Amino acid sequence: MNMRKQKVVIGILANAGGVGKTTLAVHLAQEVSQRGVKVAILDLDPQRSLDVFCGLPAANTENSIVQVLAKDFDGKWPLVSVWDNPSIEVCQGHPSMAQLASDLVIRRRGEYVLADRLKAYPLPHDLVILDCPATLGIICENAIAASTGLLVPIQLEMKSVSGVADLVQWLIGTAEDLMLEPRPPILGLVPSLYDKSRAIHRQYLQELPEIAAKLKVKLYPQIRDSAEFKNCSANGLPLSKYRPAHPACKDFKTIVNDIVALAQEGKA
Repeated sequence: MNMRKQKVVIGILANAGGVGKTTLAVHLAQEVSQRGVKVAILDLDPQRSLDVFCGLPAANTENSIVQVLAKDFDGKWPLVSVWDNPSIEVCQGHPSMAQLASDLVIRRRGEYVLADRLKAYPLPHDLVILDCPATLGIICENAIAASTGLLVPIQLEMKSVSGVADLVQWLIGTAEDLMLEPRPPILGLVPSLYDKSRAIHRQYLQELPEIAAKLKVKLYPQIRDSAEFKNCSANGLPLSKYRPAHPACKDFKTIVNDIVALAQEGKA
């Protein structure tokens, strides 16, 4: 299964909720779309936070990612455009993803269903972003098998920082167990929800370069904590559409540059 022949697929994974996975997903989608990259976001999380962030009404099962992963999927991806931007489409999540996970455990090639769907019914987008659940189970294994690269948002709190090495090892070990070839690289750690007024955040941020170096993983610049991220998500918009002049819009620039470069390589 050589996913390098597919479009660029970025899985966003963490082993805890509330670390900024969906914030990262929607803002990367918005920013890369402004550079001519067509994006699909697939919501693999039964909590379906992506609906809120995109201002979408809840989807039924037949119009969600559950249908894509069902045995009788007919190849018609249930996608909806967001933010009046034809370059961004979303495949919505659904709470029944939790039940589907139990079904995948006993299905033949259960860990590869999403990868199989993307291979058999490829999306026309240049980039696919996978917004993953916080539970490291078979849904995340599907994301790893389908991805060409992984991003790991990390909150600057003791539990998240101390657990990042275990998470990275789990990601690497899962790719090995699934015998992926090539194995999706970890593109980088993304410090999120950074509050420079908090001494503990400043301390952990200073420690992260050494941790990343030991793990041989790139460390991206931090994404600041801002009330405007909460405000824009409550309005179903990315920050660059809600408050275009807000300085936090620039926090994603380095990651966006890398992803656009990958997407352009995929077109070549």
